[in-house]
Amino acid sequence: MKLEWKTCLKIVVSIFLLYLGIRYWPDAAHVLATAVSAASPLIVGCGIAYFVNILMRFYERHYFPGAKTGLAVKSRRPVCMIAAFLTLLLIVILLINRIVPELISCIGVIISGLTKAIDALVDMLARNHILQEDIAEALNSIDWRSKVGQVLDILTNGAGTVVNALISAATSVFSQIVTTLIGFVFAIYLLLGKDRLAGQCRRLMNRYLPSSWNRNVLHVLEVLNDSFSRYIVGQCVEAVILGTLCTLGMLVLRLPYATMVGTLIAFTALIPVAGAYIGGAVGALMVFSVSPVKALIFLIFLVILQQVEGNLIYPRVVGSSLGLPAIWVLAAVTVGGGIMGIAGMLLGVPVAAALYRLLKEDVNKPQSSDADKKEVEAELPQEDL
Repeated sequence: MKLEWKTCLKIVVSIFLLYLGIRYWPDAAHVLATAVSAASPLIVGCGIAYFVNILMRFYERHYFPGAKTGLAVKSRRPVCMIAAFLTLLLIVILLINRIVPELISCIGVIISGLTKAIDALVDMLARNHILQEDIAEALNSIDWRSKVGQVLDILTNGAGTVVNALISAATSVFSQIVTTLIGFVFAIYLLLGKDRLAGQCRRLMNRYLPSSWNRNVLHVLEVLNDSFSRYIVGQCVEAVILGTLCTLGMLVLRLPYATMVGTLIAFTALIPVAGAYIGGAVGALMVFSVSPVKALIFLIFLVILQQVEGNLIYPRVVGSSLGLPAIWVLAAVTVGGGIMGIAGMLLGVPVAAALYRLLKEDVNKPQSSDADKKEVEAELPQEDL
């Protein structure tokens, strides 16, 4: 096999770039992190635009679908975009009104009755012979009220540190608000001109990429878009179903905070695997502030509901649409959460589903092509082979 000078030049350049990347990786990583931080408003805007676009397309399909010309066509894009943003804003307002006030009230009840709850818990464990008598007596001899006072004194004496932390937190929050506002404006521009931007990207790819690369890149983007869209829609539908069932079950069992806990369970259900534990822990804590027995009943009910949801609802709504086995869902959530936290948990599953689908297509492609080749050769006359 004869190597051309262009091929040798490409190999030498690739090796040199690889050496530079390894040798100066800390500096390159710093430059990359700086670039990502500077572009964070644009990245946030792209995320907002993608999420809103799913709801926006739904409205566009139902906004005078038979109209081809006239005012309906001209107003379709801005009207549907405004409707999508208003829908999401309404959902956020309902969540805040349902969760935050009752959660603050619950925390106040827990803090005010903390000493009584500890004493009652110790007495209950001692009566049921779960704790040894000497341990129970030692716990009962502790003046929990004074301990709480000591904690308050520590917080009071450290007021300067608290003020500095509050200033730092306020600065960070203000920066996040500015980033979100810029991203929101950028998302509006993306949504209004998405067709033009898509056409420009296609023309650039057709001009500067080989046809095979262009086709493969478009296919990968299509698979990613399909996986993310299916995942987002499926998770939202599954969260609504789970929250509704949780609320109805708590109302039947006469458990407190039924509407609020059901809303919280629906919201945390958007986080795969870990969301159920987060919502269950917070919900159990709130019910525990009213009655420990009812908190136990709530946990038992939630475990049964999670089993029904995991075996009946989730496979039909989300699992079958993504086509990703359960073990890879767990792996995607674990790895994504370890890399990017909650955002990684949300992004890990659709990314893993897209990679799984692309890998499956690539593995099956040579097998099907070989089989087709054998069938063609069997059908050809002997003299043509």
